[in-house]
Amino acid sequence: MIQWLDVFIRREYKDILLESLRYCQRNKGLEVWAYCIMSSHAHFIFGRHGGPDLQSIIRDIKKFTSLEIIKAIQGNEQESKRDLLLWLFERAGSKNSNNEKYQFWQQNNHPIELDTNEKLNQRLNYIHQNPIEAGIVLSPEDYLYSSAVNYAGRPEVLLEVMLL
Repeated sequence: MIQWLDVFIRREYKDILLESLRYCQRNKGLEVWAYCIMSSHAHFIFGRHGGPDLQSIIRDIKKFTSLEIIKAIQGNEQESKRDLLLWLFERAGSKNSNNEKYQFWQQNNHPIELDTNEKLNQRLNYIHQNPIEAGIVLSPEDYLYSSAVNYAGRPEVLLEVMLL
């Protein structure tokens, strides 16, 4: 997200991102191995089988979620930061010729190839520890918007993941 804005503080906005991921799992071959949606950013371990390349899937996720979340912000009368967020998104969008009006996500990703079990486990732990480091929960599995719930075997998962 641009400027690390706290947009994902509302469940509605996080759910838009989750729905996009679910769609890509069903229709584009996206494999989600781990995730954590924090207030200002999200972490993922993705793979794919068949379908489009991973870069195209991520592009589609970012495009869909940016349009839908901005619409949700515009329509949310209770969004106290609505005008500020829209102004910041518009300002960022005006500086980037790839945008029609708003820019929600940062232009680039920070992919890391996880080509060893050590790297994979390190990233999985890093992702699941994010809510603890932020002081939100004491145990990773207590943060609902994280695959730590899946790895703990709890029934209240929000997104199916491929367990490592």
